[in-house]
Amino acid sequence: MHFNAPSYPKQWFDTKSAGTPVVILTGMGCSYEEWYEVIQSLRPAHRILSFHRHSWKEGDGIHRTGHAIQQLQTLLSGSNVDEPILLIGHSYGGLIAQEFTKLFPECIKGLILVDSTSVDLHELDALDTPVLDAVSSDAAWQALCRDYATNTKEQLKQLLQPVLTGAQKRLPQAVQYALVDFQTEPDLYAMMDSEVEHWKTDAARIRTGPFPDVPLIVIGRDPELSIQNGINDGLPEDELRQVEETWHRLVSRQATLTKQADFITATGAGHAIHLDRPDLVISAVTKLDVT
Repeated sequence: MHFNAPSYPKQWFDTKSAGTPVVILTGMGCSYEEWYEVIQSLRPAHRILSFHRHSWKEGDGIHRTGHAIQQLQTLLSGSNVDEPILLIGHSYGGLIAQEFTKLFPECIKGLILVDSTSVDLHELDALDTPVLDAVSSDAAWQALCRDYATNTKEQLKQLLQPVLTGAQKRLPQAVQYALVDFQTEPDLYAMMDSEVEHWKTDAARIRTGPFPDVPLIVIGRDPELSIQNGINDGLPEDELRQVEETWHRLVSRQATLTKQADFITATGAGHAIHLDRPDLVISAVTKLDVT
């Protein structure tokens, strides 16, 4: 595969180790630093690459899946990756991964979708969930991101008072510092505003046409755990159950994209499966690397 490579993003990662290239496309608002356990386990036998989309200054400031694909092309070309890759897409990164795979199937040795955003995510809009909509609708999230994007890094530190999840706190101290710093980047929130603005339009475009028959492993979160976590946060169970049942159906549907697909429910894991059950991601990479 040959892509033009005008420049690198500011924050990119490449182990430069030997072995099959594994590219991680992170979820919206997520850092590749979170993938520490997966990276450390895989790097002896694989070359791991990733990047932070928000730090890429090329283009017109509009962040869509197509923009991220251009970034990935540049990274692969600039890193002299000229063999098929194992592509991992988490959450929104999974939407990007699906489009890249459709556009460049010859570049894919295997695809792993980790609780990936569905091309049918519009089905979530039909749910009767007024309480959840008030705090997590696209419009509410965009408004928040736009506000955050107007602040400086120091102002965001004061405003957000960044905290880590329990799973993130198990990572090395240096990684924890990097994750806190990541949360205070104004450009991160400007990017998320743009991604949410366009993700349903992009999903509809990606949904059209056939999907290539590449080896695929789909990993979905534990619905009952997610429901219980929401209840613990004071959210209504009936609304949570609607969302989780629909999300699970959309994620499991991705396992019908190819004839070479497996579906796994990550028992005991929330949306951040790479943090809660890194073993499942590691085993998926190992399985696809020998097929």
